[in-house]
Amino acid sequence: MSSSIPADDARPFHVWQRILDWAQEHYRCRTFSKDERIPTRPGLLYLVQQGAVRLVGSAQVSATLKQQKSSSARVPLVAAEEAFLGFVGAGQPFEIVAQPPFTLQSFSHVDQTTIVWLYWNDLDTWPHFRREVLDAFRRQHQRKLLWLSTLGQRRTIDRLLGFLTLLVDEYGEPYDHGYYLPFPLTHAQIGSAIGSTRVTVTRLMGKLRQRGLIQSHGENLISIPFGSSLKQQG
Repeated sequence: MSSSIPADDARPFHVWQRILDWAQEHYRCRTFSKDERIPTRPGLLYLVQQGAVRLVGSAQVSATLKQQKSSSARVPLVAAEEAFLGFVGAGQPFEIVAQPPFTLQSFSHVDQTTIVWLYWNDLDTWPHFRREVLDAFRRQHQRKLLWLSTLGQRRTIDRLLGFLTLLVDEYGEPYDHGYYLPFPLTHAQIGSAIGSTRVTVTRLMGKLRQRGLIQSHGENLISIPFGSSLKQQG
């Protein structure tokens, strides 16, 4: 059984601080280095205190092909290759729910990513914060529907631009000419997310830059300038 969290009727940001204090007191808080795997298990709720978490998935799918009437062989059709599934930013919750043959994992995407974990019943004495967590999961679900809609685009360049637009729209930070994604993202990771290859993503990123739909910001961070959607329509 988990320890009970002290009740508090304060405003949400005060509740958040109380939960962080409780987590540190009960050793439910840990800081991870960049690309370090975050150990998770079903039934637990995880909160990103700072940094960003990268979610990846893999699947090992196989089918049975009959070689002869009296024999059959099970051959793999899809290798267990990791696919980038999105970010979880600071102040956001996540949980890992998967079943064979699908596997989900989480990694610290930037250095000094701090994670808090709780049991769901730990939030029983925090009804307002529990509602905030459920609302956050509903918003994440809506974003996933938009993500699926983007991945349904026939042309790879449209999937790429839609994918980058969704990321910048959700996590982007402002600068003089638009908004930029504060997390680095490799072309291989982008390719795995949109069903393409690193080489194709590199080529199409060049085309998007030539058209002024995306730009580079700082140390190879992706940005979308103001008015890029109008340029795209044109």
